[in-house]
Amino acid sequence: MSVRRLAEKQPPSFAFTSENLGWARAQIEKYPRGRQQSAVIPILWRAQQQCGGWLPQKAIEAVADLLGMANIRVLEIATFYTMFNLAPVGKFHVQFCGTTPCVLRGADELKKVLRRMIGDENAVSADGKFSWVEVECLGACVNAPMVQINADYYEDLTPDRLTRIINDLSAGRTVKAGPQIDRINSAPVGGPMTLTDPSLFADETGAQGEGDSPDDEGKKPGSAANVHEAPMPKPPIADATDPRRQ
Repeated sequence: MSVRRLAEKQPPSFAFTSENLGWARAQIEKYPRGRQQSAVIPILWRAQQQCGGWLPQKAIEAVADLLGMANIRVLEIATFYTMFNLAPVGKFHVQFCGTTPCVLRGADELKKVLRRMIGDENAVSADGKFSWVEVECLGACVNAPMVQINADYYEDLTPDRLTRIINDLSAGRTVKAGPQIDRINSAPVGGPMTLTDPSLFADETGAQGEGDSPDDEGKKPGSAANVHEAPMPKPPIADATDPRRQ
């Protein structure tokens, strides 16, 4: 992982809003006495949300003060986890998946769209609306290629579909998240493609849904699920020299 540094331009101060401070204290109370510092990641995340999607140095220091931690300890966490942005991002921050499954499905063409419509990676567009960064696998490989924009996934993308999404977001239009084709979540394209042969569900006579299958005998009502045909063997008797038997 490349070195991650704080942005050169920093705001002069940071303070939690009263609502966010109350939320942070509630998170701290979830942990046993002496373990309150375990709340550092969710509180950093809340600070990032308050700052418009990134973590200034003063916000990191405020979290450290709240938890009684050295500033360097919280800085180490913020710079380690890529979920924390150390420089300003756009109103719509695009996380572009550049891992192998997405690349095999055409992700490189999506990267060209991002460069053309937004600009360089980690830079904010002139209107302040967009920024993008390449990330590792986002866990939606079956719907590759895909991107995450703020908290939503946009999947089954093509250059034209991604262009439309960016244009719609820029114009303030509602955009449908999830798959951008006619599929439900991660269901197969075109509908079910396995276990569709009716003969798979036929009994020995070829009838559909009639008669018991060979293993139905042990599944009839009243049969305990843990019944065995033979009793479990007794545990071996300990050797007479075992000191525990003295």
